[in-house]
Parts: sequence; structure tokens; C-alpha cells
Amino acid sequence: MTAPVSATTPGAAAAAPGFHPVIVGSDIGVYALARSFHERYGVRTTVVAFAEPGPIAHSGIIDTVLSGSDPDDIVATLERFAAQRQAAAGAQGNGQERLVLLTNMDWVVRDLVERRSRLEPAYVLPFADAPLIDRISDKAEFAAVCAELGIPTPGTVIQDFAAADAPGWEPAPVGFDFPVIAKPASSADYHGVTFPGKKKIFEIATPGELDRLMISLRDAGFRGRFLVQEMIPGDDTQMRSVTAYADTSGRVTLRCSARVLLEERTPAARGNPSAMIVERIDPILDAAQRILEHTGWRGFANFDVKLDPRDGVYKFFEQNPRIGRNNYYLTAGGQNPTEVLVDDVVHGVRREPVTAETEVLYAVVPHALLRRYVLDPDLNRRVRELMRSGRTVHPLKYSADASPRRRAYVLSALVNHVRKYRTYYPLEELRRVHATNTPTAATGEVRA
Repeated sequence: MTAPVSATTPGAAAAAPGFHPVIVGSDIGVYALARSFHERYGVRTTVVAFAEPGPIAHSGIIDTVLSGSDPDDIVATLERFAAQRQAAAGAQGNGQERLVLLTNMDWVVRDLVERRSRLEPAYVLPFADAPLIDRISDKAEFAAVCAELGIPTPGTVIQDFAAADAPGWEPAPVGFDFPVIAKPASSADYHGVTFPGKKKIFEIATPGELDRLMISLRDAGFRGRFLVQEMIPGDDTQMRSVTAYADTSGRVTLRCSARVLLEERTPAARGNPSAMIVERIDPILDAAQRILEHTGWRGFANFDVKLDPRDGVYKFFEQNPRIGRNNYYLTAGGQNPTEVLVDDVVHGVRREPVTAETEVLYAVVPHALLRRYVLDPDLNRRVRELMRSGRTVHPLKYSADASPRRRAYVLSALVNHVRKYRTYYPLEELRRVHATNTPTAATGEVRA
């Protein structure tokens, strides 16, 4: 299906939108944003990319500008593009347009915000300020904010590597049972670190395995903070996703939540949802809104949450300073995020808050694979009914941008998912994890 779009048709808005979207990156989330802009306003998006991989290749709604990945290269490319765009507009006698700059990568968010003075006023940067981004993107600091607000988080030990060069340095002891989860407090601090076996998230089975990881991080020169967290039982269907937008006055004007069905399992993409059902879940929507308004956030934010089957409490893991890779689930859920953004930063419109709540299945994996991987019978029936009724969406399947080469890429990507799940998450492992989904009498609260 083509996801719902707002009442203004692309053709009606395309005459003089007054802005031009520019996105740094090249993943599915970048294409999804470009699609949402095109659906709502009929505009093409300029993508500043380090390469031209499948999600954005051969697109009829994207113009790609290649750049080096060094932060100064990115900014220089953006400056050149802005100058060229302004010169072209002047030569054609067009009026002033706003360049709206976005990205879906944490480290690029930080780099752009740190260079805000170079990019403004040519660009509108709809991000929070650098100190707040650094604070809230650090998972340890985020947990502290949640503690202030009484919002539950998993049990956590913070391993600080700042003094790892000192003689006798040792990581802090871990006081809860194994297996545990280990991950960087700040993905931006971890981005440039390389060592054998590097992953986005580690599942650690034994204390010895954790010790080896700590040594690898120290020897690789990592000097940030790494978190060791209790592993909340349950498979991917216990996860929830929340995305929200806080406008320039600090009001949260857009919210969306979804029940995750399946997550990516490859080391580089671990933890990204690959299938979700848009579902209004007020306890976590309200908690996310409290966090954003308490901290004075501006722009998009994405939260990872898990329902703990041991006590029935939703527990918040982290806040990302961007709209997220799977942002098209907002448009599919009935609220196009680009409209909320443009009204705020281009037109200065103070909108009434909205929540996306159209039930729809968002999936980037084959439906046949998803039917096999959702083991809960009631949830599986719900998934099958959404499939039968056509209430499904794939962000790359856009009828207005469906050249043969793009259709071939989407097909190959779907086939490749089958191989990846067979390799990284066989059904036998899923069945073992699913067995820990046993619920308690409590149901879905956010409480201390």
C-alpha cells in the first residue's frame, strides 16, 4: 500500500514550497525522509552522501552530491551546494528559499551542530544545541535524566575508560547475573574506534567474555564510557519504538509509537527494527514527551523501550538525537513528519500536537520470513491480518519512484534479508529467546 499522506497533494504544494531539503547520509532512513518530502510537497531532496548505495541509487526523487566523510569535508560540501543553489536561484529570478538540513547519523548530528555557525544562515538546522545533544546521547546521562523523572531503565554499570592508561586500571565490577548487554554510552565516541569483533551491541555470556571485551576496548584506544546492562528477557516483540518532534518553542507537536516485531541482527545494524506495527502506546508516548520537555529538547528524537516480562514495566534504553532509520512508520501511521518540521522551521506555524495511530505493518523484510519469525500466536494472527488487508508498507517501495533498477534493488535486498537472518538469528535461537517472554500480572506501565 502507499501510506497515507496529508490533505495537501504533492502537485498542489510543488509550485512554491519555499524550502529545499538536504540530508546527509545514504541509508533507508534517508530515502524514507526524501519519500515523505516528495509525498507531501512534491519536491526532490538533495542527499549529501559518502557513496551511492542501493537505498538512494537510481532514484527519481533524489539528487546525490558526493562528499568525503571527514566533518570538514561534509561542511565544505554543504557550503558549496548552498552557494550554487543560491546562485542558480538568483539567475532564475526565484525568491529566497530555506535549505532544511537533516541527517540520520549520531556523529554527523554532533558535527553539524558543532559547526552551526558556519552553516547558518544558509541552512536551517532543526537540532538541539551541542551540550544537550552530548548529554542526552550519552546513555549514562540519559539514564540519569530518566531517574530524575522516575522513568524506569535497565540496571546499569558504567565502565569509564578515561583513566584506562593508568597503571592498575580495572573496570568496575558487575553485580547482576550474566548474560548481560554491553554497549557504548555515546555512539559518537565509539564511531572511530576499530578492533576485531567490533559490534554496535554486545551480548556477553560470561564474566571472562566481558573482561576480554574491556581489554579490547582499552587496547583500541577507546576512552569514553561503556555500559554494562542487565539483559531484560524476551524476544524482539517485547521492544517498542517511539519517535517525537519538539518544535522551536519546546512543545512536543508530533508523537508516534510502534510495537517491534523483528530487529536487525547483523553486527553493524544490530538493534534497528526491521518490522513494526504502528500502535498508540500512551504510557511510553507520555514518558518520552516528559523527557523532551524536561530537557528543553528541539527537533526529532527516537527512543528504544522494552517491556520487561518479569514485572510488566516499560523500561527506556536510550534517546537518539535524530528521527531514526525507520522514520517512515510515522508517515505510514498517518502523520508525515516533514509537514510538522516545515511548518515549524520554515513557516513558523505553531501546530496543535498530533499522534500517529493508524495501524499499519511496516517491514523491510519479506512477509514470509516475518510470518515465520513472529512466534506469539495472537501477534502472528494480527500480522497476517494486516498483510491480508493490504495495510503494509515498505519504505523503498514507492510507486512514484519505481524504475526497474530500483525494483531490482528492493527485491535483492529482501532476498538478502533471508540469508542474514539464517546466518545471524536462526529460528532455533529465536525460539530459545522467545521462551523468556513469560508475562506477569502487571501490564505495560511506566513506573519506578
